[in-house]
Order: sequence, then structure tokens, then C-alpha cells
Amino acid sequence: MPEPSSINIRVEDRGNGTVVTPEGEIGYEEAPPFRNALRRVSEQRPKRLIVDLARVEYMNTPGLATLVEALQMAKKNSTRLILCGLNDKVRAIFEIARLHKVFEIKGTVDESLAA
Repeated sequence: MPEPSSINIRVEDRGNGTVVTPEGEIGYEEAPPFRNALRRVSEQRPKRLIVDLARVEYMNTPGLATLVEALQMAKKNSTRLILCGLNDKVRAIFEIARLHKVFEIKGTVDESLAA
């Protein structure tokens, strides 16, 4: 049985936004710490919250649910939530769930900061 993978999450204030960068897979084990990081950032009510998924290799239902929850918090706090850096696997998951129509998605952090 494979060992559960861990997730590293970096949070960085950059200009007019806060960037949250998870690294690794986001599944059942990793979703709770990811959710906690997004909640902590949301509580600060940044104008723009950017989730850089460039280092996320794979995401399943708990990861998607965490991002949907973050979007709800962002709307409540008048924060603009932007996702960026989705690889082909992660983008396909968003498209299958039709969430690419719900989230604002950009190519890079810099594009997200400039948007």
C-alpha cells in the first residue's frame, strides 16, 4: 500500500494579491491542510487570492471541493479568486466537472496579478 503523500503549501504576498502555491497531489490526505491554508488567507480578506497550481501533479474530488469552498469564502469576503498554472491533468478534471466555467483561470501568477 503506498504511503500517503504530503503537501507543501507556500503563501506569499505579492503586490496586489496573495499567492497560495500547493505542491504535490491534492487528494484525501492533502485536502485538509490545503483547506486550512486557504481559510487562513481568506480570513485576511485579500483583494486578490491567487492559487498557483503549477506544482500540483493531480487533484481529485477533495481538492476540487476545497477550491469550491475557497471560492464561496472569496465571494463572501469580496476577494477575487484566480486559479493559474493548471497542467493538462488538472485542467481536464476541471473541464470534466465543468468547473472551468465557474473559476477564473489564468496561465501564470504574473497574468493573475495583472488581471
